[in-house]
Amino acid sequence: MEIVKIIVTILEVIFSIGLIAVILLQSGKESGLSGAISGGSDTYMGKGKSSTLDQKLASWTKWIALVWVLLTLSLSLI
Repeated sequence: MEIVKIIVTILEVIFSIGLIAVILLQSGKESGLSGAISGGSDTYMGKGKSSTLDQKLASWTKWIALVWVLLTLSLSLI
């Protein structure tokens, strides 16, 4: 049982680092007066390229966070 706990702990550390990295790679949402005046990054040419990467990162964030929560819960039950 101790080996399972060590494996789950190692997996949780890996997923924690992965979650931090994916969150930091996401682009920040432009807010404030300068973003409202210039329209932010919603231009025709810039929207398509960045939205696919941002959508992938958002999806990865959800899945990694879900696995991290499950690992945390299983670690607390072990």
